[in-house]
Amino acid sequence: MHPTHAPDDGRWLFRLCLSRLGFSLINTAYAALIPLLQPAWGMSASQAGAVQSAWHAGYIVSLVAASLLAGRYGARNTFLGMGWAACASALVFALGAVDYASALILYGLAGLFAGGSYVPGLTLIAERFPPAARGRAMGAYIAAASLGYAVGLVGAGLLAERGGATAGFLLAAAGTLLGQALAVATLRGTANVVSDAGARGPLLSLASVAWLWRHKAARYVILGYTFHAWELLGMWAWLPAFLSAAAALHAGDGGTLVLAGAALAALTHLVSTAGSLFGGHGSDRWGRTPVILAMSLASIACALVFGWAMALPLGLLVALAVVFNLTAIGDSAIHSANLTEQVPAPHLATAYALRSILGFGMGVLAPWLFGRVLDAGGGGPAAWGWAWTLLGAVALAGPWATWRLQRLPRQ
Repeated sequence: MHPTHAPDDGRWLFRLCLSRLGFSLINTAYAALIPLLQPAWGMSASQAGAVQSAWHAGYIVSLVAASLLAGRYGARNTFLGMGWAACASALVFALGAVDYASALILYGLAGLFAGGSYVPGLTLIAERFPPAARGRAMGAYIAAASLGYAVGLVGAGLLAERGGATAGFLLAAAGTLLGQALAVATLRGTANVVSDAGARGPLLSLASVAWLWRHKAARYVILGYTFHAWELLGMWAWLPAFLSAAAALHAGDGGTLVLAGAALAALTHLVSTAGSLFGGHGSDRWGRTPVILAMSLASIACALVFGWAMALPLGLLVALAVVFNLTAIGDSAIHSANLTEQVPAPHLATAYALRSILGFGMGVLAPWLFGRVLDAGGGGPAAWGWAWTLLGAVALAGPWATWRLQRLPRQ
């Protein structure tokens, strides 16, 4: 199909972005409270990371289901249908998570339905906006999620200080309800598009998987996103706890400063909204792969030095965290725009599903392995240094894949 560009596109996109903001609060509500929950629930660092990994494991299934259902039944219907399930599972998590075991199960359950606002939302944008404006539109959508992550961090931290972890988690559940209400209102007049190939074919096309593997451009786009997700999801899981530990170190406090860490991490998410907007706009102007390379190499450089900078003045450390988050998220929308342009429509649903499996599969490993390194090093400054170094070193495979994509003949 050929996307149309209606006069009310800006208002439609703004409301869809607000919906995405609401759905995004739950992504960071748990990460904000790791310093509080570890002693309260008697969790090791690897167990704390495992709960976040459970979210990502559920999210993999959610993204795959959302990708394939959107291809079969339309992005609009998938967005709204999965949204109701996300509201219910977020509320169950908020009320039922009381220890490590229950959080591991229920946060995974919440992740299981959370992907309905991501891939279908990007698909709706791709259906509505032409390629010349698609990077900016998707950048705004990703930026809205970053703003939601910031609200989730600060809001959960503030409410947990007054009413415990359940209060912080209830904020996230309220966010999903707000997001669903906005989605219902915004998409009321939006067509539900189902391609002929999607309506006729099976939900998961093995022929499409084979095509994606043989097609070098599609393969490198998916691999680039896979290692982008490893770095980004590992960083988001542990950034609040790291900044909390750094704030306590500088304050001479032997405990933890939960709200300080959450607030500082939220600041980096707020600034990173500019990264999403700039990355999307820049890719429309200068090309997808050059901007991806610049952003990914900058964020990896930050990862390799970040953990070793814990003793720097707190202001400098937060400034580095801002640059880290901004550059790490700055190419996220570009990967999505690139996928829609490198993969033809009959294979797009499978491509989204495959990159979700690989990308968020790495996202399952990253928080847990990060925690394992912390446990092995005793949780001291050197352990943080090695954990962040691991994150950056593995992520180097991402820009390699993008460089290989850039060297291919233009399609």
